[in-house]
Amino acid sequence: MERWWMPLPEDVSTFGPRIDSLFFTILWITGIVFVLVEVLLVYYIVKYRAREGRRAIFSHGNTRLEIIWTTATFAIVFFLGLASQPLWYAVKEPARFPRGGLELNVTAKQFEWHVTYPGLDGRFGTADDFEKRNELDIPVGVPVHITLRAEDVIHSFFLPQFRLKQDAVPGMEIPAWFQATKTGEFVLGCAELCGLGHYRMRGRVIVQSQEDFQRWVQQQTQVRTADAAR
Repeated sequence: MERWWMPLPEDVSTFGPRIDSLFFTILWITGIVFVLVEVLLVYYIVKYRAREGRRAIFSHGNTRLEIIWTTATFAIVFFLGLASQPLWYAVKEPARFPRGGLELNVTAKQFEWHVTYPGLDGRFGTADDFEKRNELDIPVGVPVHITLRAEDVIHSFFLPQFRLKQDAVPGMEIPAWFQATKTGEFVLGCAELCGLGHYRMRGRVIVQSQEDFQRWVQQQTQVRTADAAR
């Protein structure tokens, strides 16, 4: 259940807590700096307001203060860079992706998501492959490896509850992965302005138990085989 004071949607992925932790760290740092700057701004506006008989004094600046706030800014950014690097590699670097799991092909086009499943044999390019439109069905607790493609323009594969956002670029095959920690139905959206119909490029992610997912794949494969035999 989402709470009014939470700026992020519900987290249902394995690497989501680490992303949220980094987000809130940045939020606290920027929030504290913002409040300090605004308090100082109001203080100096009041202290140095125009008064009868007071002459303005020109000040070139304070070298010591400039060194302090420049060094502090560098240290904060450097710290955030170091803190986010392992997480970035874990989420974005294919060599660090978990082994095994479910392999899917996702193709974006104006204004739909096409998800291709390898069927019961687990291999693409065979007779039991099947496709779903604007629907991503996955098992809980299993790494999902996605190969993203785009047919026309740049789209952005966005799963807010799974803390995953990855562009799909025409002419490229881009890997991505996530792992669900909870069953349910969630949002699949496009986070890139991809044309006049961008607002309706929306799908759903259905997370099932591993047993229910296997039964679902078997059912879809049987339907695909029956259709091919006609």
